[in-house]
Amino acid sequence: MSVSEAPPTLAVALLARPGKARERLREALDHADVQLVLEDDPTVLDLEALRAAGAQAVVVALEPAIEDALERLDPVLSAPELTLVFDEADVAARRDGWDAQRWGRHLAAKLHGHQRVLPPGAEDEPALLPEPGLPVTPEQLHAGAALERHLQEADQRAPSVPADTLYAAQEAGLPAYQPPASLSEPMSLEEALAALQPTAPVAPVTSAPEPVPAVQVPAEPVPATPPPVSFGDHTRWSLVDEDAAPVQAVAPATAPPVVPAFEASALSLVDLDAPAEGGRAGAVLVLAGIGGPDALRRLLGALPEGLAVPVLVHMRLDGGRYGNLVKQMARVSPLPVLLAETGHTARPGQVYILADETGLQVQRDGLHFISSSTGLQLSTLDAAHSAVVLLSGAELGHVDAALDLAAAGAWVAGQTGEGCYDPAAATAVVAAGMAAGEPQELAQVIAARWASEEGDGQ
Repeated sequence: MSVSEAPPTLAVALLARPGKARERLREALDHADVQLVLEDDPTVLDLEALRAAGAQAVVVALEPAIEDALERLDPVLSAPELTLVFDEADVAARRDGWDAQRWGRHLAAKLHGHQRVLPPGAEDEPALLPEPGLPVTPEQLHAGAALERHLQEADQRAPSVPADTLYAAQEAGLPAYQPPASLSEPMSLEEALAALQPTAPVAPVTSAPEPVPAVQVPAEPVPATPPPVSFGDHTRWSLVDEDAAPVQAVAPATAPPVVPAFEASALSLVDLDAPAEGGRAGAVLVLAGIGGPDALRRLLGALPEGLAVPVLVHMRLDGGRYGNLVKQMARVSPLPVLLAETGHTARPGQVYILADETGLQVQRDGLHFISSSTGLQLSTLDAAHSAVVLLSGAELGHVDAALDLAAAGAWVAGQTGEGCYDPAAATAVVAAGMAAGEPQELAQVIAARWASEEGDGQ
């Protein structure tokens, strides 16, 4: 157990088993301007010792060996005023060089609540969200610029500029072009045209052109106007020929076939392959990866009970320890958190953690989990009743499919702000015009959207 000698403002506790991961996290905290008040193995740490340390934030290196210890320390770790940061122990142990420095800057930003994650001396990151208003015009950029010096320099260099035919007009008998006394004095269009007009009289033509003999063209005769045509009395006109014989109706040789009566009861508006009422193929799909456990914890913790759709979580984990992820999220989520099992149905109001080989299939009673070598296919979801949220570390390969769902009516959003350790995929959907926000803000939008749908009976 060690305590740093410097007394920064933020008190932090480091919970990790001895090893490389603990050393890497300690190095990151040494450069994060925090006070390390506790560093211990959670499997042997006493609950009262953790509470007595008075930590304002806790950094935990996650691994299967400490799952039971975290449950024992949950009365302190679940305090709402405590900042809790999780990191995969095996990932932390492999960080080195530039990757370790980058993670240290993100960890410091997360603990202190700011977004300064660039190395010293670098420029601030540009805003990823579009801002209202028109762009700055060149005229606005040069407003108030001093042009007198440039005009004077142009006036001085004008005599040394090579002349062209415009300035050699004397050879053609025309006056030479005279520039104004100063280039800073504007000249109107009329003055410029007048300067180019010849002042010397133009020599008259000495010989008159030979006259062209006139050609006599005979005039064409004007046709006489024909007399008006009279149609006589039109009041007795008729479309019926009175002299024609009446047309006799001809009976058909054979009787027309009998059309059977239309049975409306044989029709059905139900698609046999579509989900039954109450079993729509819609869901809230959450995609995450590196840095995702913390963002997912904040998102699920802000969701209310009784959502009208299931919540599906797809996050790749090294080693595939999805059972551990279920336990972690079950501590903070008001909704039940389960591991998706092949053959089961996704029920509304429940959270399902999807493994890498878990896919989706639409059946009459809704979405079913299946075993799929291709993994998750976003196109399976019913776009009109679904949402896709891309958190930190989401795969770029899902961006196009998410935008296709958005074009079909789905609500798509990306995580922004602090804690977004790998923002590539989330930034891509935000740049395409999708919604953006912190995990808690996105959870509020999801709750409002599906609470209203449930209330409307949809």
